Amino acid sequence: MAADQGIFVPLLLGIVEGLTEFLPVSSTAHILLLGEWLGFENPGSSFEVLIQLGAILAIVTIYFKKLLDLAIDALRGKPYALKFALGVLLASVPAALAGVMLHGYIKTVLYNTPLIICSMLITGGIILLIVDRMKLKPKYTDIYEYPLPLCFSIGIFQMLALVPGVSRSGATIVGSMLMGTDKRSAAEFTFFIALPIMTGAFGYDLYKNIDLITFDAGLDIAVGFAAAFIVGAIVVRYLLDFVSKYGFALFGWWRIIAGVVGLFALGLVG
Repeated sequence: MAADQGIFVPLLLGIVEGLTEFLPVSSTAHILLLGEWLGFENPGSSFEVLIQLGAILAIVTIYFKKLLDLAIDALRGKPYALKFALGVLLASVPAALAGVMLHGYIKTVLYNTPLIICSMLITGGIILLIVDRMKLKPKYTDIYEYPLPLCFSIGIFQMLALVPGVSRSGATIVGSMLMGTDKRSAAEFTFFIALPIMTGAFGYDLYKNIDLITFDAGLDIAVGFAAAFIVGAIVVRYLLDFVSKYGFALFGWWRIIAGVVGLFALGLVG
């Protein structure tokens, strides 16, 4: 952490994390590009991964009763709860396996290649705009009725988000809609499958980089974590209603503009 920045930069990055984690705009891309521009020191490229747990706790807070009811019903052996839990697990497996296998390459190469990040932001924005305008007829509108093969297929799309700039929620939402879900349930399902994959990413990244995290870096993470939790809770509370009413076009344009601005900044710095 640069001495003249204090907690301002990690606070700002935490706010950006909470704002973008559940939007189909790629929170990782925003944090990496903004952090690079601000000169933020990030040992082991762990900051953006570790503060995501704050956003995860936001989901747990907002959906606490629903998660508790699901857990109780699963323990009681109710078929819908067991099927849903298995569906979430299946949707998490592809990205979890690929994340472990490619961890070093992702953190040392992809996270440090702004051109790839900006290109993925723009490409993903165009795809989101196209899919949002398609006249798709949804077959599934209830996340508890998603077939298991559909859940696994959504997990394949989630795996694409290991490339920074793709967006975990963006990839899963686009994949879900192309395979027959409506916009609202697609967005809601991304909340639930974020729980295991992002918790696992937090634990694995902490294990790999614990020796690199100094007191200052730990303070940065704590500040970003808290900001991501507060802002993430606000976003989760209102996102589904917004998506149901307005769709994803705004986020598609957001991605394109962010990617173009990023490329312009890269040109300025050579």
